Amino acid sequence: MPSRSLLQYFIITLKGIAMGAADVVPGVSGGTIAFISGIYEELITSINEINLSLFDTFKKKGIQAVWKQVNGSFLFALFIGIFISLFSLATLVSWLLANEPILVWSFFFGLVFASIFFVGKEVEKWNIGAVIMLFIGAILAFYITTLPPSENSESLLYLFLSGALAVCAMILPGISGAFILVLLGSYKTILEAVHKWDFQVVVTVGLGAIFGLLSFAKLLKWMFSNYKNITLALLTGFILGSLNKIWPWKRILETRTFGEKIIPIKTQNISPFAFEDDPQLLFAILAAVVGFSLIFILEKVASKE
Repeated sequence: MPSRSLLQYFIITLKGIAMGAADVVPGVSGGTIAFISGIYEELITSINEINLSLFDTFKKKGIQAVWKQVNGSFLFALFIGIFISLFSLATLVSWLLANEPILVWSFFFGLVFASIFFVGKEVEKWNIGAVIMLFIGAILAFYITTLPPSENSESLLYLFLSGALAVCAMILPGISGAFILVLLGSYKTILEAVHKWDFQVVVTVGLGAIFGLLSFAKLLKWMFSNYKNITLALLTGFILGSLNKIWPWKRILETRTFGEKIIPIKTQNISPFAFEDDPQLLFAILAAVVGFSLIFILEKVASKE
């Protein structure tokens, strides 16, 4: 694993903060931020190193060797950033979503739209297989964004599987883990469990998330090692298809209340000119341009590293 300075680890923490902020937005994935900031493959590789072989490493070489094997400094810096974001910046993002939704969605629309080009250019050769995987990814992601949410479920096995699926979505560029929980009907149960300190539910979901993260990381690592070209094409498709979810101008058809949060669960994308309230078109375009430009700034920072 690469040797880094304290400043470089601080930058990784900032990337973690950006990932956490993105994951708060239902429809935007922290995996997208990880990819465009140049740490995606290292993240997958590091998670993949967390396996039973660590026990042998610990017995033979000690805790320092274990830390080095899992790229512990990288993961620690990144997850510190994610937790800082979830407990601080997330509040700001939630407030902005409630009070300035068009500008927030426009910013993320520009950011995600630019990331299509960023991830797409990583594909070394656009052959028939890559194009097919692009379309499969786009259609699958688009289909997921149109699914109606399931009824709320409190089964522990179902919550375990929900945690596993949500964390898989979280590390996939283009698909939001929070949105998957809403679709599965587990969002309300998990939110209430956190508020009520229901450790049985929280631990069950947490174990599911760990299981999903470790097993899915193995699959992604294998795909990158053996079929990197079509994997990148598939991820590009996921990002393209997810744009349906984050279009700024929507007509809300149905909402549900989750604790204190009111979340639209059925919407219809409309033209800004058909929007009933102020479409804030000029500011929305500016926000989208800022989001679009940010991708290329992050790319330059990542390339300098």
